[in-house]
Amino acid sequence: MNTFRALRIHSTADGIEPRLETISIDDLNEGEVVIRCGWSCINYKDALAITGAGKILRKFPLVAGIDTAGTVVSSTDPRFKPGDEVVVTSAGLSETRDGGFAEYARLAADSVIPLPTGFSLRDAMALGTAGFTAALAVHRMEQNGQTPAMGPVAVSGATGGVGSVAIDLLAGRGYEVHAITHKAEASGDYLRALGAAKVINADSLEIGNRPLEKAVWGGAVDNLGGSVLSWFTRSTCYGGNVASIGLAADHKLETTVMPFILRGVNLLGINAVDTPRELRLQVWERLATDLRPQHLDTIVSAEVSLDEIAGCAHKWIDGRITGRTLVKL
Repeated sequence: MNTFRALRIHSTADGIEPRLETISIDDLNEGEVVIRCGWSCINYKDALAITGAGKILRKFPLVAGIDTAGTVVSSTDPRFKPGDEVVVTSAGLSETRDGGFAEYARLAADSVIPLPTGFSLRDAMALGTAGFTAALAVHRMEQNGQTPAMGPVAVSGATGGVGSVAIDLLAGRGYEVHAITHKAEASGDYLRALGAAKVINADSLEIGNRPLEKAVWGGAVDNLGGSVLSWFTRSTCYGGNVASIGLAADHKLETTVMPFILRGVNLLGINAVDTPRELRLQVWERLATDLRPQHLDTIVSAEVSLDEIAGCAHKWIDGRITGRTLVKL
């Protein structure tokens, strides 16, 4: 462990530059737990960071990768001992702390989660931040009274990592899931295999601009923001929950108070980065039990090596990725 390989992101006069480098533990942030990384995964946020298409990193240089799963090598925190298998998702990785695109990582103990029962390290990264975010959305919706009897749940950005896992989890809980995507023709079979009861071409949506639209959704998980998120609030049935987890289309939200005061619609903001540890543990426990995904093998579309990450990051920015891509370390 004297030296190891890591993908670090630098800020240069010419812009953002990812570099595959040989570094040591002393080059990493301080932390109580050192792990040998077994698996990571590529999220949309990682692609934004690597390409510079989004301002993700708050300091430079940092090891990229917002997720990692591996085996504890050393720990000054009594909650962890060498040999423990653990997972970390988000929690500031590749924003303010060195991340998971490396053969070793040094982590803040409070961000480290014991590997859930029945999961392999690969399984954990097949979920990663995308899967955790989807599970957090379902958890928050159900805490707020969401049930299958309330009607179909729409999932926008359905072929992405969050959307794919959300469909799997919701269908497994007995919800009728309607998948909304611009790739309906190419990805219909994939989405139905995950449990979608209906696949809707996003280009066919009649969004309208009235303060209230016909109430058709029991709830929604939205990856897009903008006009689609606004439409979900206006077309959700009484007491339904709309989980806002992304802004792939637009960060703006134009709406009125009418969906909230006339139909009691709930708009839930889903933040996977700052999730308190106790809630994080609860969601991972549910992922190992009643929210356990059924189609991880279908959701994982590719595996890449550390050397290949930077070269394929633009596929996420261009919307050419379906499901999840793992990084074998």
